[in-house]
Amino acid sequence: MRNKKFVLAISSLILLITTIMISNEFSKMSSEYALVTSEKKLNQNINKAMEHQLTILTSTRDEERAQFEEALEVERLKTYLEQNETEDQQAGFLSWSEANELAEYLYEDSNGRFEKDWGRFLALESIKKDMDPFLVYELLRVETGGTFSPTAVGPQTRYGRAYGIAQFMRNTSPWIAEMAGLPYNHDMLFDPLYSIELAITYLDFLYKQYGDWDHALTAYHRGIGGLQNYIARNGHAKSWYAVEIQENAKESQLVAVNH
Repeated sequence: MRNKKFVLAISSLILLITTIMISNEFSKMSSEYALVTSEKKLNQNINKAMEHQLTILTSTRDEERAQFEEALEVERLKTYLEQNETEDQQAGFLSWSEANELAEYLYEDSNGRFEKDWGRFLALESIKKDMDPFLVYELLRVETGGTFSPTAVGPQTRYGRAYGIAQFMRNTSPWIAEMAGLPYNHDMLFDPLYSIELAITYLDFLYKQYGDWDHALTAYHRGIGGLQNYIARNGHAKSWYAVEIQENAKESQLVAVNH
């Protein structure tokens, strides 16, 4: 009987020791599993963070590349301005000093909103197209509501919005840029020199197509299809837009001469 109790006690002790060992092993396995899970989660978080950082770096690189390309284009346009003054005079264009005088007047007339660099560029480029620079200036005034803001964004219409100082839309600006021999991306419309060159190119195209400023200016404002609709309704192309710009251009020219 005593032997049975002894064997039973030994068996119970062995079972207890085995249970403790199994429990310890299970705890160890649980800890290892938790550690592996934590490491896996940490690696996932690190990978996500790296992917996010890579996305930011890629986006920053793309933005910097676009800004660099735009800066190169602006520099090309500015260099285009700095042509030899004697060659300009021989070709019948404004001299650099005359362009500066006009730029000074436009700067003062706009209360400093129309920068002098813009005025010089506008003067030289419009005269090269045998175009009245005051006509272009007054068009930009009307298009921006007198603000001359290069970042202006027009109201939403069924055709989209208009952008920049010359208020070009996405559906017309690419082919006008091609006609001007310039590269195009949407952000360039917010560069005033770029938009002014597009405006002069487009006005020159419209004037050559229609032969008078009533048609050309109304087409600039309403689009070529809109011009035809306006003529169909009114019997002429003398819109308020065309009249206001031409009258203001004549008045500005007179004031500038006497300035």
